[in-house]
Amino acid sequence: MKQWLKEVARGKRGSKDLSYEETYQLARFMLEGNATDAQIAAYFIAQRMKTESSDELLAFIHAFEEETDKLNTKSSHRLIDFASPYTGRHLFATTIPVSILLAEAGLPVFLHSSDTLPPKYGTSLKDILFHLGINPAQPAPLLTKEIEETNIGFAWTENYCPPLVNLRNIREEIGVRTLLNTVEKLLNISNAKSIMMGAFHRTAINKIAPIFKNMQFENIYIVQGIEGSEDLPVHRNSFIYKITKEKMESFIVKPDEFGLFQEEVKENLSPEQQCEKILAILNGERESKLDYYYNQILFNAGIRYYLFNVTESIDKGIKMAAEQLKQKRGIKQLEKWRQSQKLLENLS
Repeated sequence: MKQWLKEVARGKRGSKDLSYEETYQLARFMLEGNATDAQIAAYFIAQRMKTESSDELLAFIHAFEEETDKLNTKSSHRLIDFASPYTGRHLFATTIPVSILLAEAGLPVFLHSSDTLPPKYGTSLKDILFHLGINPAQPAPLLTKEIEETNIGFAWTENYCPPLVNLRNIREEIGVRTLLNTVEKLLNISNAKSIMMGAFHRTAINKIAPIFKNMQFENIYIVQGIEGSEDLPVHRNSFIYKITKEKMESFIVKPDEFGLFQEEVKENLSPEQQCEKILAILNGERESKLDYYYNQILFNAGIRYYLFNVTESIDKGIKMAAEQLKQKRGIKQLEKWRQSQKLLENLS
C-alpha cells in the first residue's frame, strides 16, 4: 500500500495518477483486507486532493463490481438505472414519483442507495421509500421478481456490495467526498443497459465520460440536476449529455418553453415531508404550495419519456405524465408495488 501512497500523496504538485493496473491492484489489496484503516483513509484523502483520473475511477468500479451481487431480470435490456447521489437529498427527490410514473407506463426502472453518507448527510432514497411503505432490503430473488411484476425496484446497495459496509466507518470518520461516492452509483446491480445520473458541472462529465466505453451501459444520460442528482429543476435551464460508445452530444432543456417554470423553492425536507408531498401529488392534489414539485415531476417525467423512446417529444411526455397524475395512476402503481412486495415475501 505504501508504494501507491507515495505516488498519490506527494502533495498538489508532486502527486501523480496511477495507471488502471496499479489502481486495480490497490483496490483489490484494500478489498482483501490487507490495508489498514489509516492507509485507506490516507489514500482517500490524497485522492480527494489530487482528484481521480478516469482510469483510476474505472479500476475501482471494476474491483468493487467483482464483489457485488447482480440481478438477472428478463427486462435488463430495457431497464433504466437512475443513479442518485448516496449523500442524500435536502431538496425534493423527484426521481421517486417520476420512476413510479414510468413504471406505470411500462418502462422498467431501478433505484438504489444506502444510508446517507458524508459530506452532505441528506435524506436517502432508502429512507424516503421506507416511509412510503416500500421494503428497501429485498434479497436478490425477490427483487428480481418484483421488477418483473411491477417494472420498478430498489436495492439497498450495501446488501449487494459488502465492502461498502466495511468502508463506511472510515468514510464517516474522514467526512469528505471520496471516489467511492461515484463508484457506488455505477455498480450496475440491475445489469441495466441504460443509466441516468447527475453532475454539477461539465468538467465532471468530461472526466467520467471515458469510463463508459469499458462498461456495459449502452445509453448514458448525464444531467445538470439539483444537488448533483438526476432530477432537473424548473427554476433554471439545464444541460443533458447523451453518451454512447461512438459519441457524446449535449443539449439544453428549458422549463419555460413548456410552461413549467417556477421560482426556486429551497426546503430542507425530512423523509416524512418528502413522502407527504409525493403522496399528495400522486393522489391528484393540486394545491399552489405543490406547484414547484408538480411541475418538476412533469418536466422530468416528460424528458425521460422522450429520452427513453416512450414519446416522440418532451411535450408529449409531459402531457402523458399530467394525464397519469390526473387519473391517479401513480398512486395505484405505488400500491401495486407495495402489494407485490408483500405477496412475494409471503410466498418466499
